[in-house]
Amino acid sequence: MADLSDDELLSELGVEIEPVKARSYTPSEERIIAGFEDIARFYEQHDRAPQHGEDRDIFERLYAVRLDRLRGLEDARELLASIDAHGLLAEPPFGDDFQPDAIDDLALLAELGVEPDGNDDIRVLRHVQSAEDRRAAEAIANREKCADFAKFEPLFEQIQSELDSGERTTRPFELKAEIRPGALFIVGGQIAYVAEMDDVFTNAQGRSDARLRVVFDNGTQSNLLMRSLQRALNKDEAGRRITDPEAGPLFSGEAAEGDDASGTIYVLRSKSDHPLVAKHHDLVHKIGVTNMQVEQRIAGARLQPTFLMADVEIVAEYQLFNISRTKLERLIHRVFGPAQIDLSVPDRFGNPIRPREWFLVPISVIDEAVQRIKDGSITRFQYDPKEARLVERN
Repeated sequence: MADLSDDELLSELGVEIEPVKARSYTPSEERIIAGFEDIARFYEQHDRAPQHGEDRDIFERLYAVRLDRLRGLEDARELLASIDAHGLLAEPPFGDDFQPDAIDDLALLAELGVEPDGNDDIRVLRHVQSAEDRRAAEAIANREKCADFAKFEPLFEQIQSELDSGERTTRPFELKAEIRPGALFIVGGQIAYVAEMDDVFTNAQGRSDARLRVVFDNGTQSNLLMRSLQRALNKDEAGRRITDPEAGPLFSGEAAEGDDASGTIYVLRSKSDHPLVAKHHDLVHKIGVTNMQVEQRIAGARLQPTFLMADVEIVAEYQLFNISRTKLERLIHRVFGPAQIDLSVPDRFGNPIRPREWFLVPISVIDEAVQRIKDGSITRFQYDPKEARLVERN
């Protein structure tokens, strides 16, 4: 007997076949189904229904509001019953005074204080600011007059002077641990001084926090939480940490008992035939810092672009003890920055290289700078190329 198809077999058995009619949905129903599928995916990823709360992710809060509205709409529950595999619609809506209305994502976002970017995808947002960010911004903005500012004013004047002289510097804010009594920051364009800090406690999210008294250089103060200041500094592109000044001399030229050797400041002259170098042979100097013997550092100088691809002679050496070589080298280069030579030399492969440690400055001025580094007064000086000497900063 010839093989029968499935339809023919069912016909032989007296079973009538009716084509399955695909249900059509209105645009509103399709939107409700798509919105519920987002909620179902959230449940599958987190093993729980989305929850309300200002500390929650903005999309979780959106899904939570949407789910409440779906639970309160009988037509929506009937529509979604067949795809509610997790029983999400069985729970009552959030709050006793819940009043369901249209499921509109833009309205939900507006209700949560979020501005969408104008397209139809709610997952693409602009200007989203979390509740914590808003509270941090408000804590910084909502200040009161500092009644005892007179005792802080000399401190701010000293800090500004030390910033101008280079004794203090600024760097990007990184760690919450940097927020402590006596710490200084730049936030919102103003210098902020942490005058007081209460005992550390654990907040509702299980994170450590503390109440601060922060005084600003404009005569105002704010009693804000440590985490609010942290968030304000992280959100402020110009937010900075003001470093502590270097205490006392940077280093001693002679080692004392227990001192650790740090390295050597070296001053070199080049034997290069570069026109600029040859013309000012007695004034062109390389100033660097090394932790090895200078003779070892300059070995093979003629093969290294940093030495202008030429032999060099050692003009002076100064021993260092108990100091960061990197910081010292940056300090020296900052002082003599106005005299830095901009020249280019080809390396062994013909690629142009611009060494940055060569300066047009007399050796006598370099020696004076090293002595001022020893006594700590160098932060008040900079090199004046026109006068060929160190001059006090204004």
